[in-house]
Amino acid sequence: MRVSGKLLGAAAGAVALAGLNAGLAASVAQAADKMAGKTASAPPVIKLTQTGCQFVEPENGVDHKYKTTKKADCEKINGKTEDARLAKHKIMKLKAGTYVFRVKNENVPYMLGFYLRGQGIGRFTLPKTSGGGLYKGVTKDYKITLKPGKYIYSCPLNTTPNYEIHVEG
Repeated sequence: MRVSGKLLGAAAGAVALAGLNAGLAASVAQAADKMAGKTASAPPVIKLTQTGCQFVEPENGVDHKYKTTKKADCEKINGKTEDARLAKHKIMKLKAGTYVFRVKNENVPYMLGFYLRGQGIGRFTLPKTSGGGLYKGVTKDYKITLKPGKYIYSCPLNTTPNYEIHVEG
């Protein structure tokens, strides 16, 4: 079957026009969203720094400079200091929505992780995220959509305290 050059040219033109129309429609939709205040942006990033046996930020930015070479060191240190430190810790307050928790192993000589989950009965009903592979100097992102409720986060491998997050609707 032979197709004439005119027919082939017309078909190619129709495909190109359809592509232009789709691109124009997407641009118009983005402009309308922008005008309505619905810009698509990256989720907020919450930076957390792990040092020996703790996260620095919830402890009012204080790095206690605990020396640790293994998990058992932190269990011993936190067994003596955790209650007093948590009594003064800063509870994170957030609005419901999507966030990226950017966690860095600042100077701990072994692999760390991050575990964020619901508190109390919320551990069964609220979203959670976790992961490991945080070797000394490594930073990883943990994206999560938080619903209203109370959460805690910690590092089970560095045995940190359970720090609180309160999420409002």
